[in-house]
Amino acid sequence: MSDLKKIKEEFILKLNKKLNLENINQVKSELFGKNGIISSQFKNIGKIKESERKKFASELNLIKDDLQNLINSKINEIENSEINKKLDKEKIDVTLPERPFIKGKIHPVSQTIDEISSIFSEIGFNVEEGPDVENEYNNFTALNTPDNHPARDMHDTFYLDEKKQKLLRTHTSPVQIRTMLKGKPPFKIIAPGRTYRSDSDQTHAPMFHQVEGLYIDKNINMGHLKGCLNYFIKEFFEVNKIKMRFRPSHFPFTEPSAEVDIGYEIKDGKIVIGEGDKWLEILGCGMVHPNVLKNVKVDIEKYQGYAFGIGIDRLAMLKYGINDLRAFFDCDYRWLNHFGFDPLDVPTNYRGLSR
Repeated sequence: MSDLKKIKEEFILKLNKKLNLENINQVKSELFGKNGIISSQFKNIGKIKESERKKFASELNLIKDDLQNLINSKINEIENSEINKKLDKEKIDVTLPERPFIKGKIHPVSQTIDEISSIFSEIGFNVEEGPDVENEYNNFTALNTPDNHPARDMHDTFYLDEKKQKLLRTHTSPVQIRTMLKGKPPFKIIAPGRTYRSDSDQTHAPMFHQVEGLYIDKNINMGHLKGCLNYFIKEFFEVNKIKMRFRPSHFPFTEPSAEVDIGYEIKDGKIVIGEGDKWLEILGCGMVHPNVLKNVKVDIEKYQGYAFGIGIDRLAMLKYGINDLRAFFDCDYRWLNHFGFDPLDVPTNYRGLSR
């Protein structure tokens, strides 16, 4: 019997015992908390043999769903039982007006982060995180960004001290630097999180979300990068075919660098990804610059790799038909009620991780 099946059977036995609500929440935390058993299994997917990885990830997702459904069922059973006990003891005044009931929704950004993490986990990427407040070295210098680069200007970056040593990170690439400084290659990670830039309009916000990807190993090339991104875009937008092109660009931390465009067309006023002769820029990528690898003590004679950066809010806007970035942060319940996701009724094709 596999370790995953043992985990499933062990917790099914535990949940089938006579438990109260507090006990069930403890079991839920033990399984799906930040350092929970199931959460840890997802983080370890990258360490599994490539030939067994996809089967393991699929089995893990199924077991996660079964345990979550059982926990939700037990919670509903206990709550209904408690309500029935109260109803037996209390008299109900049927002339009273009904109480308002508001059910929470999962924010589209949270939904998108979970979908992205799930897709990349199935092809061996680990999820890494880092602090929002960064130092200048990790955010700029280690990433081969020169002192005179426009991104370092006060009107582009939120500095937290006069010497410009502490700042709100402008991208999640510093997580790549932190990961490489504390470990040894190979590295295969994604780093989703909040980022900050001094910009605000219909398509830009001073706080937004990005996911950076990094794969460092022997003999990695642009072909691997293209294959990875092609797989991700098809899985995320749920299409069988995708038109994709690499357009030459420049980023200080990659060489060569490219912008990635995908094909689309407009049908009935909506963007349809994967069809048509129009092109839409969706992300930036390239091969990691040798200077970046030198800054984190990686031997450039043995290792090379690729990196990419994707705007999470932009992906959510494209997939779910949201036309104004500012709406993500307006805290308007009516908007969230329309675009949000019911946590107890997720789509059948939803692949998200428990976070």
